[in-house]
Amino acid sequence: MEAYRVETTLPADGVLTLEDLPFRAGEAVEVIILARSNEAASSKNYALRGTPVEYTAPFEPVVQNDWETLP
Repeated sequence: MEAYRVETTLPADGVLTLEDLPFRAGEAVEVIILARSNEAASSKNYALRGTPVEYTAPFEPVVQNDWETLP
């Protein structure tokens, strides 16, 4: 099965038009419509997503006094 993805916004009249699809005329296709989640809300949940990570001396042993312990 060949997949083809198109992202668009539904206009006010509610009519969605797909043009220039890579399929032959008369070929049977399946259409699935998925609502996009709000990306702003998901980025708020993961505030550090996409930020660079830096490891300082990743192979050095951890000093015992650096660990917090339960009383």
